[in-house]
Amino acid sequence: MSDFHKLHITDITRETPHAVSITFDVPTLLQDTFSFIPGQYITIKTKVDEKEIRRAYSICSTPHSTILKVTVKEISGGTFSVIANTTLKKGDTLEVHPPEGNFILTPNSEATNTYTAFVAGSGITPVMSMIKTVLETEPNSRFILVYGNKTPKETIFHKELLELQHQYTDRLFLEFVYSQSQEDNTHFGRIEKPIINYILKNKYKDTSFKAFYLCGPEEMINTVTSVLEENGIGKDAIHFELFTSSSTEAEIDANLKGKSNITILVDDEEFSFIMDQKKTILDAALQKDIDAPYSCQGGVCSSCICKITEGTAVMEKNSILTDGEIAEGLVLACQAHPTSTSIKVDFDDV
Repeated sequence: MSDFHKLHITDITRETPHAVSITFDVPTLLQDTFSFIPGQYITIKTKVDEKEIRRAYSICSTPHSTILKVTVKEISGGTFSVIANTTLKKGDTLEVHPPEGNFILTPNSEATNTYTAFVAGSGITPVMSMIKTVLETEPNSRFILVYGNKTPKETIFHKELLELQHQYTDRLFLEFVYSQSQEDNTHFGRIEKPIINYILKNKYKDTSFKAFYLCGPEEMINTVTSVLEENGIGKDAIHFELFTSSSTEAEIDANLKGKSNITILVDDEEFSFIMDQKKTILDAALQKDIDAPYSCQGGVCSSCICKITEGTAVMEKNSILTDGEIAEGLVLACQAHPTSTSIKVDFDDV
């Protein structure tokens, strides 16, 4: 993952008391490198107290705008999120990896679709790119957004969404959900079964939905997915991206006390060494100064996906890969422990 590029910050916009949007200057020579599909994310790399950190943030701008913008919500006790909200300024430079990710909406100017998104908090960021892209490039399509927050003040893009609704009155439909504020023409509570069923069976009961996009905490995503499936929505129409995971970690076999001969292929280079099975594949690679791709290190992004071409491994948790992908040998390197005495993994063929 050596293809990071130094990009200058051209603007920092305060979205809420605890969230800012960061706009980067992408030089003409890098425009193709940083082209993206709505829903994708970038990885930002910087150093804090001489220690390298990487964080993944979804792009909230649109591809045709030629603007690269992400929004960072401050997390209590966080590292980069606190820096972004308190000390980062216009003119600063950060190292940025080109866009990636499979949580995408590919627009089609000839389409006539209705898309629906269920998001909470900063989960709006990739969906904002989708909404604006659909409104601007699919003139016959509509978008329904169900958006949960504590209060309007804490709602990222609140003003911009209302402006878009005013501009596209017959194509953008907003359903705000507030857990700590009762407002006119909004829902009180959280995005749970009653609200989801109201959207599907009542307010938009005669709507033919093309696809559903879910982004936010895992609990919300699981709830929405379950209700959608109860209402006959096929899995292929449900797309999701986690921002936080509440998955219970699997109990790793206590017998993983041995060592494995591991061979890693990354960026067309091959590395072989012996690693402890108690360590994850990613940790072992990084300790050998191998430039393996990664970002969140928490099993919620897809940056560190690799393919096992020989041997076996077990993951501590997985909320991203499907059963089919796992059957093909794909694992999250930040969660995978070797279970065989010899293992080969490929970061290039994914």
